[in-house]
Amino acid sequence: MPVTDEAIEKIKGMIVSGELGPGDKLPREADLAERLGLSRNSLREAVKALSLIRVLDVRQGDGTYVTSLQPTLLLDALGFIVDFHQDSSVLHFLEVRRILEPAATATAAISMPDEEVQALRATLESLPEDAGIEELVANDLEFHRRIAEGAANPVLSSLLEGISVPTARARIWRGLTEEDAVRRTREQHLAILLAIEARQPDLARSWATVHIAGVEMWLRSTVGSPALGG
Repeated sequence: MPVTDEAIEKIKGMIVSGELGPGDKLPREADLAERLGLSRNSLREAVKALSLIRVLDVRQGDGTYVTSLQPTLLLDALGFIVDFHQDSSVLHFLEVRRILEPAATATAAISMPDEEVQALRATLESLPEDAGIEELVANDLEFHRRIAEGAANPVLSSLLEGISVPTARARIWRGLTEEDAVRRTREQHLAILLAIEARQPDLARSWATVHIAGVEMWLRSTVGSPALGG
């Protein structure tokens, strides 16, 4: 195992074991390196790597701390990764979204508080009839963000937030090239909302699947990929 990877694993072990918890300050570099049997250089590289993925917070002149380790913080790195993916690779993100988001929508139909359901309706109704594509997609992102948060699972909502960028680009492409994409999106959003309002998780799941699969099927045909299966 490369020495930097070994250093990362040892720091990770301290966190997993509870020896270091969220908000704790790491020992001085020289002391920690000696304690873990590492060179100061490999320890420094490990700290740098763990700070990039938001596990550690290096504060100049103060020291290095374990972050809150909240899912929303740790999954920020996912957004950085997905920004590099374009064209046919976006299909992979849409496939993940097709698996995760219907489950989140079904859960939201059960657990979403009434006031949040009302806010979801307000989001949908705030979109003008003559909205342009970019305005529609911005509203779409907010609509789905509220549903993901309504599932009351921060890991799930963070994952869905992380894959929203490449799938948003696909939705813009579709809106610009496919006739009636705007109308169809509005109708499907309304169907999802009504299912959530009625507290019908199976119906909410079905409409979310139809909604997301429509974008995926369109993109597959656009990039010349195999037809949607299953």
